[in-house]
Amino acid sequence: MAVAIDTPLRQVFDYRAPAGTAAGPGYRVWVPFGRRRVVGVVVEGRDDTEVPSEKLRAAFEVIDDEPTFSAELLALLTWAAEYYRHPVGEVLSSAMPVHLRNGAPLRQETILWRLTDQGREQALATLPARSVRLRAIAEYLLNHAQAPASEILSATESPLSALRNLETRGFVEQFAREAPETGPVSIVRAGPPLNEAQAAAVERITNTLGSFASHLLYGVTGSGKTEVYLHAIAAVLARGHQALVLVPEISLTPQLIARFRGRFDAPLAVLHSGLNDTERMAAWRDAREGTARIVIGTRSAVFSPLPQPGLIIIDEEHDPSFKQQDGFRYSARDLALVRAQRLGIPVVLGSATPSLETLARARKQPETMSRLPERAGSAKPPKLFLVDLRKNAATQGIATPTVMAIRRHLDEGGQVMLFINRRGYAPVLFCPNCGWSAHCRRCDAHLTVHARGRDLICHHCGSQEPLIAGCPNCFADVKPVGQGTERIEETLENLFTGAPLARIDRDSMRRKGELEATLERVNRGEIRILVGTQMLTKGHDFPKVTLVVVLNADQGLFSTDFRAPERLAQTIVQVAGRAGRAERPGEVLIQTEYPDHPLLTLLLTGGYAAFADGALTEREQSHWPPFARIALLRAEATDQQAPLQFLHSARALADDYPVRGVRLLGPAPSPMERRAGRFRAQLLLHAPTHSPLQRFMSGWLTAVAMLPEARKVRWSIDVDAAELS
Repeated sequence: MAVAIDTPLRQVFDYRAPAGTAAGPGYRVWVPFGRRRVVGVVVEGRDDTEVPSEKLRAAFEVIDDEPTFSAELLALLTWAAEYYRHPVGEVLSSAMPVHLRNGAPLRQETILWRLTDQGREQALATLPARSVRLRAIAEYLLNHAQAPASEILSATESPLSALRNLETRGFVEQFAREAPETGPVSIVRAGPPLNEAQAAAVERITNTLGSFASHLLYGVTGSGKTEVYLHAIAAVLARGHQALVLVPEISLTPQLIARFRGRFDAPLAVLHSGLNDTERMAAWRDAREGTARIVIGTRSAVFSPLPQPGLIIIDEEHDPSFKQQDGFRYSARDLALVRAQRLGIPVVLGSATPSLETLARARKQPETMSRLPERAGSAKPPKLFLVDLRKNAATQGIATPTVMAIRRHLDEGGQVMLFINRRGYAPVLFCPNCGWSAHCRRCDAHLTVHARGRDLICHHCGSQEPLIAGCPNCFADVKPVGQGTERIEETLENLFTGAPLARIDRDSMRRKGELEATLERVNRGEIRILVGTQMLTKGHDFPKVTLVVVLNADQGLFSTDFRAPERLAQTIVQVAGRAGRAERPGEVLIQTEYPDHPLLTLLLTGGYAAFADGALTEREQSHWPPFARIALLRAEATDQQAPLQFLHSARALADDYPVRGVRLLGPAPSPMERRAGRFRAQLLLHAPTHSPLQRFMSGWLTAVAMLPEARKVRWSIDVDAAELS
């Protein structure tokens, strides 16, 4: 049998099956690997092997009496390993909770306690009044038909011996929880009435249940996309099937879960990186056993086991968080499409700012695109204005017209949100006397000033140094230059004394539950001013926010990455969409030193649709995705020359594997050449479609791995690369 093991080696390993047992594809087995005993996954059975019989080792044992991965999920994972050119053992391992990787059993029997018939009739009548704990347990089980021991003992403050005492008397009994019914699920509470566009979108989606279709739900911010999801899911649950909902960030899940639980009488499983290993294992089991009818999760939830799949939804499908940037570099959005096609179920991609790849696909099948052009209810789209920083004085990055607008909205009882995609106090610590600036010792980057902790921190490698007051070269006073969220927060506190303010970024929202608590305070109106980074653009609903300010719109206007204009347009539209989502009109101010830039003027006059039309035309003319396919071969080493030498040798090998249409561009140093003490370089592969690119890589990468230079670097291949950095 061929077994995949969690190792960077790009191969599977042959073993004999344990004596007297059969382990088919998808089963986990304990196998010897070198001197270790490790968990592997059987990917196929084999009748013969190239390994000599005297060297062929036997697996120790089969872990479970059923496969960990269904045939469908195993096929998807092995396909993904081949498509993304990643070791299959690492791919399969990434799709399992940590406990399963360590050999934990696939199923865990849950033991519950309940009153016997005798207990219901006699317990309280016969137990003496002084048996306080015994009576408390009996009363608890009269009100709760069944419960685990931990819950009973915690609620009644009783020891386990008290429960055993009642069991001896014949008043209570324990039993293994049976699998819950997985039939149709009822709706607990009806939602608001759908408008015409929403109803049409729901009908279009539900008409394709039971077959594959890729739907684009293209709705302006605040247009009620979630309500469409809920109605489509209701139809799926009514059929007795499961729904998988993917979201880009953990911060979105609490709001979404609250809406789902308020609507459906159905168990939910939540899967994201904020869970501990035990919580993740429990949610994974609930999804696999069909207990959870709705599975909500971030990127890795695309690999959730689903025995009764009916629908996949990808919310904010444009978000770059759906692409894994290290290790197994997969796109959860793209894999969701492949999985839905293989399962024969519809997939819904929702966004106010769809990716150009999704828009190009939808234009080929216009019947699967549903537009929601208006905001739900009485909300109106916000009005957008540019603030010219060349003509207006600014206080620490906040222009005078912006200050006046903030004061006006606060006086009128509104909330204000300011967006700046830069953490910390200031991006640079600078000496005006000699020109010195604080650089990271391990990266080609400045250290960011963090005033609260009195630190200089590199946002690329995490290096940290104490904040200094004097220049190490000339001993003159140094000063922070530029603005980050901390500095904007400080400036606003000085300008608007008494207005409650909150900052939302990765530095301020580290503790579990802190983000949810802050968002609740915002929605209750306890916070008047909100400052934050990209975390604010991720689909949050702030009905009382009437003014949104984009402080650093110019940051993405002149990037070397061909996707930078698309990302900037998406960010501006998404953050602008937080304004005026209720009855009160919204206003958006975009601060810029380039008010005549075509991208900004196009967004103001034609919105995201006009930008996307122009961007798609440019991409088609220049042969960039979605009108071509790319992959990026990256290499890094502590020696500056080693990555480029490796990539030059890799490029030279390409002549031995000619495939029509495939071009290699480079190699060249990465835009940030040195990061975390290692020098980086890259080689771009370009092809008109994915087929020639995959044919080329299948032979070429095998040869690349055999290069002598490959042993001197860390290298990786990123298929459908989303970041050219």
